[in-house]
Amino acid sequence: MQQQQQQRRIFTAALLALVFILAAVSTTEAGKKEKLEKKAKKSDCGEWQWSVCVPTSGDCGLGTREGTRSGAECKQTTKTQKCKIPCNWKKQFGAECKYQFQAWGECDLNTALKTRTGNLKRALHNADCQKTVTISKPCGKLTKPKPQESKKKKKEGKKQEKMLD
Repeated sequence: MQQQQQQRRIFTAALLALVFILAAVSTTEAGKKEKLEKKAKKSDCGEWQWSVCVPTSGDCGLGTREGTRSGAECKQTTKTQKCKIPCNWKKQFGAECKYQFQAWGECDLNTALKTRTGNLKRALHNADCQKTVTISKPCGKLTKPKPQESKKKKKEGKKQEKMLD
């Protein structure tokens, strides 16, 4: 008789555990449906389109950018975001485009310029950047190499003149 009561208790406990598990699974699935419905509502909004970063003062440092998006059900269609323009980037190619530059080339004697190319390394906030860029700079002072022997001869000649005087 005790054995039957023990079996009933085990059966009742197992049945209660099964009911509890089914209840937990059904609430989890209901929560997933709510999340999917919320995501579906968010998808009515378009992707954010960001303007370029405008520095607060000067040409680099902290600044702001404006974002806009479209959609019938969107609660927010514009917002402002903080941004930063690194001060060591080449601003002539866009402050949001970072390039890896090669070494400077040889000086072109016709133009008195030396050039180098840079490949796009990183574009911040989906900026529209050129894949490769080329920059030039003046070569500096061009001097023709003088042979070492002529300098020695001049010095020796001056020394001999001083000795003669």
